[in-house]
Amino acid sequence: MVEKAQGEKVTLPCTFTVAQEDQGPLDIEWVLIPTDNQKKEQTIIMYSVDRIYNNYYEAMNGRVQFTNPDPRSGDGSIDILNLKSADTGTYQCRVKKAPGVESQKIQLTVLVKPTMTKCYIEGSQETGRDLTLKCVSQEGSLLLSYNWRKITGTEELPATSLLNKDTGELSLKNVSEEYSGTYSCVAANRIGTDDCFVVLNVTPPINTAGTIAGAVIGTLLGLFLLAFLVFCCCKKCKEKKYEKEVHHEIREDVPPPKSRTSTARSYIGSNRSSLGSMSPSNMEGYAKTPYNQVPSEDFERSPGQNPNFPPSKYDLAYKIHDITVV
Repeated sequence: MVEKAQGEKVTLPCTFTVAQEDQGPLDIEWVLIPTDNQKKEQTIIMYSVDRIYNNYYEAMNGRVQFTNPDPRSGDGSIDILNLKSADTGTYQCRVKKAPGVESQKIQLTVLVKPTMTKCYIEGSQETGRDLTLKCVSQEGSLLLSYNWRKITGTEELPATSLLNKDTGELSLKNVSEEYSGTYSCVAANRIGTDDCFVVLNVTPPINTAGTIAGAVIGTLLGLFLLAFLVFCCCKKCKEKKYEKEVHHEIREDVPPPKSRTSTARSYIGSNRSSLGSMSPSNMEGYAKTPYNQVPSEDFERSPGQNPNFPPSKYDLAYKIHDITVV
């Protein structure tokens, strides 16, 4: 049985003596015996007919060699360099020199030291709660053990703590603010150690009622503000719509203004008709009236009130004060 750490070098011994009757050629062969009996043995390195063959096993290519450059001296040991965890297994050395044949088995265990150890907290860091400090190594040969310690404050684990060295869990019950501090976990096996740190900060419980009340009040204020904005927008839209409707009704009720020229012509025509039906003796009263004045629209008669006089039967003309009436 041989145990070595990963990355190190190991020498697997294999020495022999040759008897006088052993006259045949010398063959030395190293094989790896699989744990599964259904699989074939894998040749690692061989010495045969004064020649070394070391390219049989690709996984150990360049990492395996005979310890003595001349195995004929009676030393068929090999060196395996830069060990890996996959190199763990049963190795067998076979020495043949006819008619003699001998073999020897060696169990190699490559141990891996703990590496990539992580620490973390599981549970709420509030006073009065229970929580667990956990520690685990990503790599590491068995048997692994874990140990927790506090490295700040009193540097002693709380009285309520419970440590499981196999799983790396440190349980803390009913925590208080005195439990706060930095904790260290050390993972170890027979060939090495690794550690990690975690900071525990125990605080009073959060006032959830106040938080919920604040959230509710904030939501209500937001809804009120939104409703107020919607109300203002609707009111403004209604005012604009009302102004447009009133303006449209006013424009439909007011009749278009009449032309002053048409009013004057209507007045002159009416007077001409009246004058045409009068005698010359009555024209003097009309001649005194300024005929060039046009009555305003305030005194204008409606079309229904204007008398329609028939045209005069007499084709007479009188000139009164430069006004000619026909």
